This record gives sequence, C-alpha cells and structure tokens, in this order.
Amino acid sequence: MRSRVTLVLAITAVVLGGVLLVPTAYARLASDDSGGGGGGGTSSVAAPAPAPPPPPTLAAGPVSVSFKGQFFSWALLDRKTGKISGSPNMTATSSTESMIKAWIVSDYLRQLGNKEPSAAMKEMARLAIVDSNDGAANKVYAAAGGSYKASSSSIPDPVIQRAIKICGLTDTKRGNVKQYTGFWSFTRMSPRDAVRVGDCIADGKAAGQKWTKWVLDQMSKVRGTTAAKDQRPSSGGGRWGIIDGLPKAITAQGPVSIKNGWTPIYGDGNWHVNCLAVTGKWSLAVMLRYPIRTGLDYGAKVCASVATQLVTPQPGAALKVPQQPVGKL
Repeated sequence: MRSRVTLVLAITAVVLGGVLLVPTAYARLASDDSGGGGGGGTSSVAAPAPAPPPPPTLAAGPVSVSFKGQFFSWALLDRKTGKISGSPNMTATSSTESMIKAWIVSDYLRQLGNKEPSAAMKEMARLAIVDSNDGAANKVYAAAGGSYKASSSSIPDPVIQRAIKICGLTDTKRGNVKQYTGFWSFTRMSPRDAVRVGDCIADGKAAGQKWTKWVLDQMSKVRGTTAAKDQRPSSGGGRWGIIDGLPKAITAQGPVSIKNGWTPIYGDGNWHVNCLAVTGKWSLAVMLRYPIRTGLDYGAKVCASVATQLVTPQPGAALKVPQQPVGKL
C-alpha cells in the first residue's frame, strides 16, 4: 500500500513539475526571440542614423586664379558673423561701374519711405538693375539727389556719401576720370566695401523696410549674357560671373541677388569688371582690370571661379580660367 502511495506521489510531482516548467521555458524562448537579452541569447541595438551634412555655402578659404591682368581682388562677408575674408589686397579700390546701381536704386527708394514712386520711376529703377540700363540709372540717381556738377573728386556726392555712412564703408571715395568727373560709375570702391554694400542691401538698411525685398527680387532677375547680342552701348546682359560658379545645391536654397559692373571705355586698355552677389548667408565681390583683348567672358569666368573655389563643402573641381589672352590692343 505504501509503495503504491509513493508511486502516485512521484507521478504527481513529475506532472506538476512539467506544468510549471513549460511557462518558464516559453517565457525564456519569447525573451530570446525578442532580443531582450535572456540567458544564452544575443542582443542587437540599431545604430543611430547619421546626421545629414549641412547644406553647402560659401566660406573663407584659399583661392587660386592664374590671372592675367592689372588688378584682381575679392572679398567674402559671412552675414551671420560679420567676418570679412578675402585676397590680401581686398582693401584696394577700382571703379564700381554698374555694380553701384543696386545702391543708387536702394538709396532712392529708401528716401521715399512708404510712398510709392511714379510708375515711370519704378520702371526706371527696375531697368537700372535687371538690364543695367544707364539712362534709367541716371534718372534714379538724379531723383536720389545725385549731381554731376562737381569739378573735383574732393567734392562729396550725397548719394555716395550716404552709402559710406549707412553701410559703414571705409575705402570708398568719389571717382575722377578726366571728363567724367563725378559720374557715379567711377566711384572708387574696394571688394571689402562692395560686400558691405551687398550686406547693407540685404539687411534692409539700404532700401528700408518697404523696398528691400523688391530690390533683392530685381537683383535676382538680372538678365542677359556676355554675348554680343546682349551687350548694347548703354545697357547689357549682366547675368554671369558669380552666379555661374555656384552649384545647384546652393542656388536651390533660395534666390541669389546679383549686380555686375563692366566697361572697356576708360582709355586705359582694360576691361573694368566687377561681380557682386548676396544671399541670406553671405555677400561676395570680385573686382578686376585686365586687357580688353582678353574679352568680357574672361572676367565672367574669373568671378565664377572664385565663387566655385569658396563653396564649402567642395562638390568638385573649380572652373578653369583661360590662361593665355589672344590678340592685340
């Protein structure tokens, strides 16, 4: 009898033990499958996704151009920090040419405050920028209070003086070129001051709250190329230079506002070429003088090359600049 009781108790213990072990084993298997680190199992944690790289921009860096000419200078202003970098001679000056039209238009519109100009004058302001029209710029300059009556470069021009004061320029002065004394295009400006003007226009000090967006918009709509068909005696195509040196990854971030200046009529045998571009992040200026025989395209490509070399991070090789001018003056 005792042995039978013992046998029954033993069988009962085995059955109960099995019932208790099954949930425990199942829990362990489930824990192993879920990667929870159960006994004998392996665990894995997904690596965090890498942070996307910052969008490309222009930043201070080395620039190398095999330039054949009299004057080559550039400057870059970081609009977030206010720091200006550039070539060793970025404080040296050259004539502004049509680059200064962006300031002339801004100066005129700021003086209007919240008033609207006449339809005719607003169109003159637009054409002075998008087509670099000299006649239109002359009318806006006169309306802004400019004058050609000065007999000496030592006599201040109110339009230029306001640029110096409002934009904090340190190297700029009135130009004086033979019979063209006082003409706005002969204003002497350095690349360092040119990027300050670009920043001054973009931050609203130049044109004022009402007109800043309009001016920047017109500068982003500059049209025409360096081709002969787009170049006329008193106006011309000005969409070239820095804008051509920027990758799509930068131009796709938002409008790039530009204003170039160019002329070969000084009598010194040189093209005088200037490129200015400004965005929400930076302002860049390149100023050149080089032999007329080299052509306008040469200057446009130098400006583009400087911009390309300052792109950070670099997407590829910089644009090549023609090395050997051809022909004779």
